[in-house]
Amino acid sequence: MYDMAHARAAHDRYWQAIRNALGFGPAHLDRTGDLWDQWLSPQLVLAQTCGLPFRASLHDKVTLVGTPDYGLPDCPPGHYFSVFVVSADHPALSLVALEHPTLAYNDPLSQSGWAAPIAHFRDLGLGFRTGPQTGSHVASACAVADGRADVAALDAVTWKMLQQENPSLAGRLRVIDRTTATPGLPYITASTFDPELIAQTVREAIANLSEIDRDTLRLRALIHIPAHTYLALPLPPKPR
Repeated sequence: MYDMAHARAAHDRYWQAIRNALGFGPAHLDRTGDLWDQWLSPQLVLAQTCGLPFRASLHDKVTLVGTPDYGLPDCPPGHYFSVFVVSADHPALSLVALEHPTLAYNDPLSQSGWAAPIAHFRDLGLGFRTGPQTGSHVASACAVADGRADVAALDAVTWKMLQQENPSLAGRLRVIDRTTATPGLPYITASTFDPELIAQTVREAIANLSEIDRDTLRLRALIHIPAHTYLALPLPPKPR
């Protein structure tokens, strides 16, 4: 889910370490095909999904392996949050200062791009207009930078990686708020595999990452967050 161009080689090495320890699995990461087909495949050894698809549709069809921790500041291990970004030259200093802004969002099944921001708007008693559905956090960032939306909520890990991969785009944006932390993007496997074996292998692979790969992927540990913690979060309304 965080497979930006600058991180792909590190992800490949991370997977090779997992596969070598397991003794089975595909020779290479699959970056093609439909995500839902991959998530629901009975041959799925390991994948990462978003918390919202997990609780909305996947929780009774796959097995939870664990939740990677990315070491985000002021955030419990294994959790993450979204940052609200506006154009760098926008005069608003907070969400409250925005007047019924247009929200760009990546997908209606995104916890960080849709569910978390609309809950935050609701808690603040603020209204917003549903803006373009962009297909990715980076595309949402572009929509704000280009003036096609007033604000977007970006996964905090993605935001940090975007600052590294595309500082020109990141420099055209400014963070004005953040959402409450929620459980992060979990690793899952098909019900045909042993999740404890895979979890232990993932923990060892994370512990053995080179310093360069650890910094690139921002991986710190694999955390156990029970499925019921994900399921306790409400499902958001669909965009209108």
